[in-house]
Amino acid sequence: MRVIWDRPEACPYLPNREARLPLRVADRMVKPAEFDVLLEEGDRRSGRFLYRASCGSCSECRPLRVPIAEFSATTSQRRSVRKNQDVTVRILPPDCTPRHLDLYNRHKIGRGLSRSGEPLDEEGYRRWLVDTCVDTVEAQYFVGERMIAVSILDLGETSVSSVYHYFDPEDSNRSMGVYSVLWELAWCRVNNFKWYYLGYYVKDCNHLNYKDHYSPNEKKIDGVWVR
Repeated sequence: MRVIWDRPEACPYLPNREARLPLRVADRMVKPAEFDVLLEEGDRRSGRFLYRASCGSCSECRPLRVPIAEFSATTSQRRSVRKNQDVTVRILPPDCTPRHLDLYNRHKIGRGLSRSGEPLDEEGYRRWLVDTCVDTVEAQYFVGERMIAVSILDLGETSVSSVYHYFDPEDSNRSMGVYSVLWELAWCRVNNFKWYYLGYYVKDCNHLNYKDHYSPNEKKIDGVWVR
């Protein structure tokens, strides 16, 4: 893999911090067993690129993973299952239809997750969530024939990495973020995966610290996975 970007930039997670997220391009498809190793080392994927936080003055970005066989939902989390008994899920290759783009932008902008405040176009969506260098699928969540949420998942041989999840803001009362994690953990268990990676946990970032609610979990701290 070739490094194509490596310079300091504003931290996307914490104010007044400087981040370093070197991008490496994959010149070929990464095999599932190879991807397991990269996830173990702390890698994330964006499009055909892989990156890993390498900030010299900060170590708050901690990869977090859940041991699938040991996971146990809390009473509060199980409420999301009861709210979504009418939801069906389809696992398909990633795509970008007008419904995908509309859902994504209304979720991103409506929940204040877009730094620019501008909608993402089809080219940008495909470049980030459809183009890939690993085995990638998407979980499409439906009520009847209406798609209400999408999760992008990267698959290794023994690991699944949650890349991104978005849902229709009109369905906020369904707790789709929680429900999707529970459904995907159950799907991982049925398909004999060992680890479910939830990306970076950052204690002081409200958009990322919810991940600690899924337990037991392990965080990579100073190069070592800690329960």
